[in-house]
Amino acid sequence: MKKIDLGLKAGSQREQLRNRLSYKPNVFEFYTDENDFTTEGIKKLTEAILQVKEHGVKDIILHHPMRYHGEYTELVAPESQFKELNYFIDFSTNQLLQLSFDYGLQTLLHGSYSRHTEKMIALYPSFSEARDVVYRKLDKFARLGQSRIMFENSLSRLFYYGFEDEDNFILNRNYRLAFDLSHCFIKVNADNTKLCASLKRLKPNVVHYHLVDSMGLTHDSLPLGEGKINWEDVLPLLNEKTSSIFEIKLADENIATEQIASYRYLTDIYAKLNKRA
Repeated sequence: MKKIDLGLKAGSQREQLRNRLSYKPNVFEFYTDENDFTTEGIKKLTEAILQVKEHGVKDIILHHPMRYHGEYTELVAPESQFKELNYFIDFSTNQLLQLSFDYGLQTLLHGSYSRHTEKMIALYPSFSEARDVVYRKLDKFARLGQSRIMFENSLSRLFYYGFEDEDNFILNRNYRLAFDLSHCFIKVNADNTKLCASLKRLKPNVVHYHLVDSMGLTHDSLPLGEGKINWEDVLPLLNEKTSSIFEIKLADENIATEQIASYRYLTDIYAKLNKRA
């Protein structure tokens, strides 16, 4: 059974870093945004990475920015209509991968999101063609990033987990996977059996987890124990050799209260399951 590490997420802002590092996390995930990719932004992000490394954190993940100029960084965005967005996706991914290779980090890229995805799919002659574009881009980034890149599941019709055919299709491409449990749980309509089946199927290729609860209806990002995910069933199915963070919606982004509460919740379950064994 996977040991419960304290994995925290934050931006590169000084106050957020100070708060997260005060808890001495084992894993740290940087939530980047478009401002991190100016000359000054990359310099500040690099300084923040070095600060986290100096605190002894060995597993550091760089989460690719969700938006650029208000638009989601969707891999499905057609280059003809979204030239600048596509340039930013390539440029920012290359920048994160360079940092990952230089400092021994991991880059996390979303295969898709959900809010603007259907609008972009509609710009293609068919869904099949739109899907092919996404997987060609994922293949390209997988070759480029090698052991320094991972891809996270979405809520859209593109690159999602939870259904056997799609899970097996993704497995056959041999990607390194980031598994967001709430995304999968919402995708399977709050069905814990299907969530657990997907965790088991994809386990060999998963290198990182986003541990987060949900009611299974919307992207609510709840603290563990406040949603409907059965964590006692989930915990034994996690890949023991992975990193993980608690990706919880915070009341105050500068204070990791809900992340820490989720860590303690899962630690209690880990102790309970170990006692039964």
